[in-house]
Amino acid sequence: MLRELFLQHTDARRTSGHVDGAFEDIVIALLREALEETGIVVDPADVRSAVTVHHRSPAGGARIGVFFEVRRWRGTPQVMEPEVCDAMGWFAFDELPEPMVAYCRAGLDAYRAGARMGVHFQEPGDPIAYDPALDQTLLIPGPGSHDTGPDGAVCDFAERAVGRITGWTDVSWAREESRVWRAHGAEGGEWYVKIHQNQRFHQREVAALRGWVPALGAAAPRLVAADAALRAVVLTAVGGRPLHGAVHPPGEQRRIFHRIGQLAAAIHTSAPPRPGDTTLPPGKLERHLNGARPHLAPGDEGFIRATARQAAALPALDHVVPTHGDFQLRNLRWDATTDTLYVVDFERSRDGPAVRDFVRLSDAWHGRPDLQEAVTDGYGRPFTPEEETRLTVLSVLDAVSGISYGTAHGDPELLERGRRTLARLRAAQHP
Repeated sequence: MLRELFLQHTDARRTSGHVDGAFEDIVIALLREALEETGIVVDPADVRSAVTVHHRSPAGGARIGVFFEVRRWRGTPQVMEPEVCDAMGWFAFDELPEPMVAYCRAGLDAYRAGARMGVHFQEPGDPIAYDPALDQTLLIPGPGSHDTGPDGAVCDFAERAVGRITGWTDVSWAREESRVWRAHGAEGGEWYVKIHQNQRFHQREVAALRGWVPALGAAAPRLVAADAALRAVVLTAVGGRPLHGAVHPPGEQRRIFHRIGQLAAAIHTSAPPRPGDTTLPPGKLERHLNGARPHLAPGDEGFIRATARQAAALPALDHVVPTHGDFQLRNLRWDATTDTLYVVDFERSRDGPAVRDFVRLSDAWHGRPDLQEAVTDGYGRPFTPEEETRLTVLSVLDAVSGISYGTAHGDPELLERGRRTLARLRAAQHP
């Protein structure tokens, strides 16, 4: 990934490095800067050129910025220079943190658009931080370049649903299995067009959008059209910005988390409860453990197996309810101007225990009991002891699955989240 995808300098300071003298070429400079700033070791053979930006600052100085892509490395990225870097995180191209240095944003926009080069000349008085109203980045495509829209069949499907589309913006998360575009209509409307990575996810999202999601009203997108053969959907656009990576004052955070609890309650009551139980499929844990084992800490496997035995001893559920399945800050959008919380991405939706939707959210309130209390207050009740146990069990199993998937698919965010969850839950057992 481009380095700017996981360095978040919230004070808008630089996120790039410089060649350190005539003896150092730009690849060696990249390796050195990556180690100094993030603690990771990059093999020169894994460095790929991405985009070049000719930049002029508001003060008038001009320089060439060279962006690279690195998809493999050794080590875990971490903040190594806290005096110049405030935080680190993984962000989708359409969910970049603010503020961001304007010329760094120009490089990311050029990369996302498939351009090989961008010209980013600022005027005197322009801010260092990115301001969309002042951005005048000129993208210079390479030979054979094309737009960022989907292929012809999906484009035709979308236009049959909403009319002529005059522009596409690729807003896919940095995983290759599924694709999402924001479609700009000729009459000014906006929609999202999504291609699911497999039929199972397509069927789950479509079933949710046709079934219980409409009960959420304006808090969720509406299904406009679906095509099973293409595994594609067209959805209405929702407002707000993702809560993942967002920074809010503590009081506003508590208010937002209270609303998250209310939204969770609305999801779980959007359809009548149904009889059913959820059990761990035979062999699934072993498959995940085999994939996760190289990244487990000493004692993790014993803890995981003990938790699996605890899962087998849990009483059967009397009923199951609709669950989102990936209820986390990345899929929650907050619009402060309208005081509205939105939820998106229902491809992991299925009936299950209500606490399933707090597995990934619990990572967001770790160390903040006030936020956990805000969620349960909004939800309308605290978790029962049995639900607390089930939440721990589901969290451990989800962590192992995430580590295994992250290892197999080169997804460092899932890998790190899983390891962090196991460490947190083990520490909770022995405070």
